[in-house]
Amino acid sequence: MFGLDPWQFWTIFAVTGFAGFVKGAIGFAMPLIMASAFASILPPQVALAALILPVLTTNVHQALRQGPAAAAQSVRNFRWHIAMVLVFLMLSAGMARQIPQGLMYALLGLPILGFALWQLAGRPMTLSIHHRRRAEIATGIVGGLYGGVSGIWGPPLVVLLLSLGVDKREQVRVQGVVFLLGATGLTLAHLVSGILNAQTIPLSAALCIPAFGGMLAGFALQDRMDVAQFRRWTLILLVITGLNLVRRAFSDWI
Repeated sequence: MFGLDPWQFWTIFAVTGFAGFVKGAIGFAMPLIMASAFASILPPQVALAALILPVLTTNVHQALRQGPAAAAQSVRNFRWHIAMVLVFLMLSAGMARQIPQGLMYALLGLPILGFALWQLAGRPMTLSIHHRRRAEIATGIVGGLYGGVSGIWGPPLVVLLLSLGVDKREQVRVQGVVFLLGATGLTLAHLVSGILNAQTIPLSAALCIPAFGGMLAGFALQDRMDVAQFRRWTLILLVITGLNLVRRAFSDWI
């Protein structure tokens, strides 16, 4: 099946459905979950290619859930972050085969873990409006660099949105818009790099089915959560994300 053993295919099919559910409920972490699980049973380049189309197509729906006008306003509101993600994602995509993955995972995972634990401890970190542009640029650069190499560019944006105190609906929409633009850039970049090719595109397309099913179920849960629950679960997911990235870093070093 798509060049995989049946057990491999059905395992990543189930993982994609779960990742879609988490994305629908919280608004992010789909590529994180998929990349983590896929990397344990697939070759690295196949694992990266497999997640690209599910991430791209589900972000179309997430970004446009409140309509094109709301999505366009989100682009204007976070244009600096978006611009940096796109530029640096394209620049770093060609280095996916050369940069040590362990180092990248550690440099991303440790700050995310520290931020989330600090917030969960009841010590909120808010950004002054005067520093917003600098924060957008910095988090956009970090997200773009990691996105091109690993397919993961969401955590820096989530940290930015939590620090700005953005409300639940806008947070999920902004994540969808930024992830969509980044996913479009990632797709184009890896069509050029050859990671997305005639062998891997059919597999990636097939995984769109469980991705959408899971996401629609997640949307139903998201709509029932209040702001405090949503924020807490977002932080818990960031802790899990940070721990997993650190784990992957040590796995690569050992």
